[in-house]
Amino acid sequence: MMNAQDLPSTRPYLVRALYEWCTDNGFTPYLVVRVNESVQVPREYVNNGEIVLNVSYDATSGLHIGNDFIEFKARFGGKPRDILVPVRRVVAIYARENGQGMAFPLEEDAGLAPGLPQPAAGAADSGEHPERAPVQLQSIDGSAGESQDDDAPRPPQHPAGGGRPSLKRVK
Repeated sequence: MMNAQDLPSTRPYLVRALYEWCTDNGFTPYLVVRVNESVQVPREYVNNGEIVLNVSYDATSGLHIGNDFIEFKARFGGKPRDILVPVRRVVAIYARENGQGMAFPLEEDAGLAPGLPQPAAGAADSGEHPERAPVQLQSIDGSAGESQDDDAPRPPQHPAGGGRPSLKRVK
């Protein structure tokens, strides 16, 4: 009998499915990647150990979302760069226009990345899988007319501009 650790990860399949959903519906798919030495991205665009990548057809060339790696060419500051992201380092994929998407825990980390929602108490006992839990990503930049407290910490802005998403688990 196979146990959960023997099964291949669902992450690459879910990333491909959400990428396809975004493109089929005219949305811009963004990946949030937790950067370490295995991730090949321009380091000057990494903020707090993460980078947000526009992986739309218009922003990439030669995009391949494989089971182990996501590979493509993209321009950063007008310079073409080869990008290589291990799928296990993807912590979220979402549509820029409405924030709908999914977040994932890092596979090699004991817990979820800082700032990501923690599984509800007893989630492991109930058979729920945090890797498959859908989340609603919401912009917290205040551009939709909401005002922010001056005391509230403000998230860093990624180089492309616009609001950085926050993650909220939806059930």
